[in-house]
Amino acid sequence: MNCSVTDLRAKDVVDVHTGDRIGTVFDVLIDTCTGCVVALLVLEGKGFWVFCGKGNEIKVPWCDIQVIGDDIILVKRRGGGHHRPPPSPCCSTWE
Repeated sequence: MNCSVTDLRAKDVVDVHTGDRIGTVFDVLIDTCTGCVVALLVLEGKGFWVFCGKGNEIKVPWCDIQVIGDDIILVKRRGGGHHRPPPSPCCSTWE
């Protein structure tokens, strides 16, 4: 299945271990050296405030994604928090 960035935007992100809603996808982080998707950028919060850009920004590493469904994205957070994937060979930072 192919999925565009537009398709990913506004999908809810849910932790598979806890069933907790993490937030809503608002953007995608791409490594311009490799052309690979590095992470989903997710805004914590619900409803109106998410669409106003209010809330904490969370980077969900691409390797944490388990399933991309029609309405939600299931992720397996490692250690209950966020981790940083190793940097790609041609880019020096992940930030």
